[in-house]
Amino acid sequence: MASKVKKAIIPIAGLGTRFLPLSKVLPKEFFPLIDRPAIQYIIDEAKNSGIKEIIFVNRPEKKEIERYFAQYATSSPELEEVLKDRGKNELLQELANLENDAKQVAFSYVFQQEQLGDGHAVLQAKQTANNEPCLVLFGDDIVDSKIPCSQQLIKTFDKYQKPVIALARLPKEKLSSYGVVKVKKVGARLYKIEGIEEKPAPGKAPSNLAVVGKYVIDSQVFDFLKNTPSLAHGEIKLAGAFNEMIKQGLTIYGYEFEGKWLECGNKISYLKSNLYLSLKDPRFKKELKRFLKEEI
Repeated sequence: MASKVKKAIIPIAGLGTRFLPLSKVLPKEFFPLIDRPAIQYIIDEAKNSGIKEIIFVNRPEKKEIERYFAQYATSSPELEEVLKDRGKNELLQELANLENDAKQVAFSYVFQQEQLGDGHAVLQAKQTANNEPCLVLFGDDIVDSKIPCSQQLIKTFDKYQKPVIALARLPKEKLSSYGVVKVKKVGARLYKIEGIEEKPAPGKAPSNLAVVGKYVIDSQVFDFLKNTPSLAHGEIKLAGAFNEMIKQGLTIYGYEFEGKWLECGNKISYLKSNLYLSLKDPRFKKELKRFLKEEI
């Protein structure tokens, strides 16, 4: 049976302050991971998980993402001719693949006028989502896996018809920097979530499972985002909506996905993720390993 999850929401309206000064002139979504912009990994994950429409939640003045995907879908005869003359057949094929991908996925844009939290960003896509279940993907979280992480979440949603949150197991000393779930295990890698605690005090985390920025949500989540009271500083948080749903007896699942979680939300995490992917890439790993052995 085909999945009903055909839309993905990708919030990209953030200011990228952790990457200043570069993020003042180049959105962090375009920072390269090896030789592709970070956002491309997110798009590929969505596409390879059966998504047919991607809804970007953006700032009105941030036009780069629209220009990128407009070019993504357009052939470049002059560039293609140069590559052909120089025998760059692999690059020609890569451009053709990108153009073909653009025909498989539709892109739309909604705007977040104020930075009022992750839940507020997702809520801006409510009308475009049209009450359909949606994948939600945040650009700071990339997963290297044989089966796309999103596909794993969608499969869980299709089976249980309840919202699903991606989870990753972390060492206890790292948990105070993340949202951490209180859970009851109900299956292989599957948990019923009993609460989400944001950045618990050291040693006080309810489990060692952290929330990763990938979800499958349904119309009820949008309703709770709309009606859940904001925090004192005016933010609407996904975790707050999920906690309110749990209080009212609704079921939220967590799925501990298979794969390597690559964070890109700050400079050191971004550098580690770039190095990890580079060392896996057959084009570069031999030379990089030699460099690391000899020079560092």
